[in-house]
Amino acid sequence: MNALFNPMKLGKLSLNNRIIMAPLTRGRAGSNGVPGELMAQYYAQRASAGLIIAEATAVSEDGRGWLNSPGMFNDQQAAGWQQVAQAVHKAEGKIFVQLWHMGAAVHPDFLKGQAAVSASRVKLNGQLTTPKGRDRSFETPRPLTISEIKIQVQNFVQAARRAIDAGLDGVEIHAANGFLIDQFTRDSSNQRNDEYGGSIDNRLRFMREVVAAVCSEIGSERVGIRLSPTNSTWGISDSQYQHTFSEAVEQLNEFSLAYVHVLESKPNEESNMEYLTPRLREKYSGVLLANGGYSAASAHEALNSNLADAVTFGMPFIANPDLVARFKENAPLSEADSTRFYSTGAEGYVDYLPM
Repeated sequence: MNALFNPMKLGKLSLNNRIIMAPLTRGRAGSNGVPGELMAQYYAQRASAGLIIAEATAVSEDGRGWLNSPGMFNDQQAAGWQQVAQAVHKAEGKIFVQLWHMGAAVHPDFLKGQAAVSASRVKLNGQLTTPKGRDRSFETPRPLTISEIKIQVQNFVQAARRAIDAGLDGVEIHAANGFLIDQFTRDSSNQRNDEYGGSIDNRLRFMREVVAAVCSEIGSERVGIRLSPTNSTWGISDSQYQHTFSEAVEQLNEFSLAYVHVLESKPNEESNMEYLTPRLREKYSGVLLANGGYSAASAHEALNSNLADAVTFGMPFIANPDLVARFKENAPLSEADSTRFYSTGAEGYVDYLPM
């Protein structure tokens, strides 16, 4: 499995291996969204990853709808992330942070009763925990106006600038999993009839504007983006998904990004979805990261077959802070305690022991 341990270039960074830590929401930032010592310890423990892509982090107050998730929209939050970056760098690691707006997945409980914002007036399926309790069903959002879309683009830009000023190595734009950018991209959630809706090119406009503005602010070599072409989180879908996401990666070619990160598991026998990662690999000319339930063996195969340049691992990193060493030694992996995924303390977070 030598391919996993080969060094690589990612933007201007030199990575020691191709085992990347995927972003994982863990809910340890408190009600104010400020990372603390606990988060710094958690990420530093996992610094042997070729790159850490830190968890989804809100770019604005109206985009934060996950209890105790971090933010990057004020100085206090940025100072917390600076502590994280310093701890990871001290452990000789490298770290990006994922920038996130949840769009219609923000419950009004987080917004003092105001409606969430999205591409269109389309209610998502599902529930989340809010300050008012568990299993709070989503409500119908209101569409962003053209001028408000421009403000949201700048929210991503300002968050990216804060991240770089805080010492993080780069940012990943969250355009996956049914959140705001994805809500614009897919035709089930985007029913607009202006320049941000209708055609594939129009539905990709918001993604394109965010990417262009963030790259202009911090440099494209510090910017990645995550897509989930066959994911149906919150019940959203795209009737032209093969064409939509093929066009998305072709448009992303023009930006010379650090990487495109594709989240996609291979479909099961009952699925009628095409496995798009091979097609996207052909159409994207830059570094491609693959994510989707990989083992060490299947990741090695993906690299050797040129399906991806590196592979990202989520769940295995929770209980195995030394995942790189375990893969190298072919050692057994510890199992994560799922009851502690989103709890608030150290237990099930920083108390997993290395080999």
